[in-house]
Amino acid sequence: MERSEPEPIDRRELDTQIGRAWRDHRRHVLDVAFRMTGSLTEAEDVVQEAFTRLAKVDIDAIDDVRGWLAVVVTRLCLDLLRSARRHLDANDTRLDPRLAVPAQDPADRATLDDNVRVALHIMLSRLSPSERTVFILHDVFQYRFDEIASIVGRTPTACRQLASRARRAVVADVDGARFEVQSAEESRVTQRFLEACSTGDLAALLALLDPNVDGSSDGGSRDGVITVAGAPAVADGALRYLGPKSRTVLLSVPGGRRGQLVAIRDRRPVALVSIEVRGGLIRHLDAIADPDKLLPIASILGL
Repeated sequence: MERSEPEPIDRRELDTQIGRAWRDHRRHVLDVAFRMTGSLTEAEDVVQEAFTRLAKVDIDAIDDVRGWLAVVVTRLCLDLLRSARRHLDANDTRLDPRLAVPAQDPADRATLDDNVRVALHIMLSRLSPSERTVFILHDVFQYRFDEIASIVGRTPTACRQLASRARRAVVADVDGARFEVQSAEESRVTQRFLEACSTGDLAALLALLDPNVDGSSDGGSRDGVITVAGAPAVADGALRYLGPKSRTVLLSVPGGRRGQLVAIRDRRPVALVSIEVRGGLIRHLDAIADPDKLLPIASILGL
């Protein structure tokens, strides 16, 4: 009896599927990878590897492509973090050089929320790889502990303990500064805002905005400060400057009680957006778009 030959791969169909997955899910998994590694370059490498692996499997057999990619990206980041930790001097607690903020005018330096630098320092220096992974997946991206357990190879109970230890580390005093952790509601609203802007979903964006929301953008000496008020105007401005047609990639960054997003275009930060949430809705948006004031962000991201 002759052995049947495997069905040939339809390369065009596969390319279409990978392209669709890249368009629909890349921003989300890049955000996960960035929060875990603290480096945009490393995050991009991890995401590229995840999509390379996706191209080698039967996509039709995957029920949730986004979830599959998130699991692969998380495990790749976890391996990367564990490898880096093995090569660190156990007594070396200095800040990663990539996160050093260059000397600048104190007034300009104040425009960069110290909580961003403090939080990234904590994430890279104080949390173990497992603590960082569980904390980010649960507290930032709202994954359930049973889902996280299957990713990190721990029990749900152990994951809860890791998350608790991570929260205590994050709220500990660091260099005299106090860092506050976002509530689950604030984190959820921030992530939904990021998703709505990334996908251009106007209805989802309007559902997140308080009817009396206002926003301001500091463009520096060239554009000055621009203010808008009301949900329709704020939503229109958000999609114009942060939506799919803007060619920006949005990443969430630690920012204390406020959610913060950094918009990247052509590997340059073009805006740092701070989000104020009240009663489950966004009440105020504050954006820094002055290139000079964004220089510290570029340094933090290793750009």
